[in-house]
Amino acid sequence: MKPKKIFNVFFREKPAMMLVILLNKSNNIYASNLAKAVDCTYSHVVKILQEMQRAGLVSFEKQGRLKVLTLTKKGQEVASNINKIKNLL
Repeated sequence: MKPKKIFNVFFREKPAMMLVILLNKSNNIYASNLAKAVDCTYSHVVKILQEMQRAGLVSFEKQGRLKVLTLTKKGQEVASNINKIKNLL
């Protein structure tokens, strides 16, 4: 089994990759950027982000009309561990 395939057995690929992308971001990231990065629809990304927000993993910071996404401390830990597991596989 390919490493990427086995990763998908343990994690849903899109939400896991969203966290990893947020962890490794170099500048502000918005839901629309994230949707493009993980090849998902904007509405699907927003729904996942809302679940992550309820779980205390991400927060939204309004800047004008846009909402900047940031990982919480808990979100950073989860994303970091997902990234480690992904790299191990």
